Amino acid sequence: MQTEELIRRLASDARPVRRLAHPIWRVMFWLSISIAYLAIAVLIMGPRPDIASKLVEPRFVIEVAAAFLTGVMAAAAAFCAGCPGRPLWERFAPLPALTVWLGSLGEGCWRDWLRSGVDGLSIQPDFGCFPSIVLVSLIPGATILMMIRRGAPIAPISTTALAALAASALGTAALRLFHAVDASIMILVWQIGSVAVFTGLGALFGKRLLYWPEPQALFRE
Repeated sequence: MQTEELIRRLASDARPVRRLAHPIWRVMFWLSISIAYLAIAVLIMGPRPDIASKLVEPRFVIEVAAAFLTGVMAAAAAFCAGCPGRPLWERFAPLPALTVWLGSLGEGCWRDWLRSGVDGLSIQPDFGCFPSIVLVSLIPGATILMMIRRGAPIAPISTTALAALAASALGTAALRLFHAVDASIMILVWQIGSVAVFTGLGALFGKRLLYWPEPQALFRE
């Protein structure tokens, strides 16, 4: 096909394209839906009995806030990753909050070990943790997946991994409000472990979830 013919066909068959909103506005839209859903989920499950005292406990507040900010920044990074021309460093936006989150849990494990020795690091089964995170992350995950599919699939693996991190981290923050498990090692293994699994699955299926559409017939001539 000659270049002039290609340009003519593109011009004649071109459809209006609606430009995506800025990543900040997309995060705000996603966050409004997610917070509404998580609030309903917490109310249905019932806030933990000691929620009033926990909300004035500095370490609890730091861990929940860090998990929440990890989700927000991961969502922002996922939306930025689907916009051509955005700087690469934006994909590492959730790292500071994630570092604080993991650091707080690590410090908690250290304190538990100093206080109780090996018994302070004992891991008990908590098989309800994973399905609970799945439940509270369902709508945030589905919503962000639909939104990132509207962007350009220029980095499918990192984009879907960040989206999975965003939904699961936000779900974990909500989980702390009704799931009364506070031992740092338990949170590190079961909750952070679940977030890591979801993030890994997001990366694994990135190229299947985000892909370039099949070329039109005119490009095959």
